[in-house]
Amino acid sequence: MIDSHLHLWTLGRNGCSWPGPDLPAIHRDFSLEDAKSATAAAGVTGVVLVQSQPDDADTDFLLKLAENEKFIRAVVGWADLLSTGASARIAALAKQPKLRGLRPMLQTLPDGWINNPGLDSAIEAMIEHELAFDALVFTRHLPGLRRFAERHPKLRIVIDHAAKPPIASGEIDAWRSAIAALAEMPQIHCKLSGLLTEAGARRDAAALAPYVEHLLVRFGASRLIWGSDWPVLTLAGDYEGWLSQARALTGGTPGDIFGGNALRFYRC
Repeated sequence: MIDSHLHLWTLGRNGCSWPGPDLPAIHRDFSLEDAKSATAAAGVTGVVLVQSQPDDADTDFLLKLAENEKFIRAVVGWADLLSTGASARIAALAKQPKLRGLRPMLQTLPDGWINNPGLDSAIEAMIEHELAFDALVFTRHLPGLRRFAERHPKLRIVIDHAAKPPIASGEIDAWRSAIAALAEMPQIHCKLSGLLTEAGARRDAAALAPYVEHLLVRFGASRLIWGSDWPVLTLAGDYEGWLSQARALTGGTPGDIFGGNALRFYRC
């Protein structure tokens, strides 16, 4: 059992500027021991740590935690991909044995950022060093992400949180068509994560089912990867509850959604 999407932070340190006091439930430190405690009853044997701050210090912090820690299977860090030193930074990070991917925080960047030609050298460096690209996006970013993927067909991409579909409003058509277009590309995977925090009051199985069913149809059981998005998850639910709900919604599918796919995608 592998959790493909988990965060750790220490407020005011390692570049941590989020979450703020407006989110009191998660406005505190979350340590590796906290993560082990939260995941133990679910039978989780390993996690992928994902950056939560657009800061080199956060990435360095996660990589330091991962040293000699078997529970941490991989780290997805951050780098300034438009900086003049991006390629050198990527090469240096790639020497770290557990660094498996990078995640620019696209949801907070201009919609056209992903197709800036200035990114090309950094993306080529990622491909050279076999690093994956975590895409933190909303539905509106998906057409641009498809163009980006077409320009970089050798880059392995995973869509975080299924592109945060608008479950709370019940809107599905725009998201459904945009996701389908991306799923046509074999190098693109998708994380079954973060859905509860997008659902508002509509967190029941009936509300989530159309979205999960679409992901299963389009990506299949081989390119869908479960993640908790803990501790952000605690804003909308609890660890074991989300895992149980995800298992029920994907009933009858291979267990690789909850383990093997993450290990293969992140090559860990």
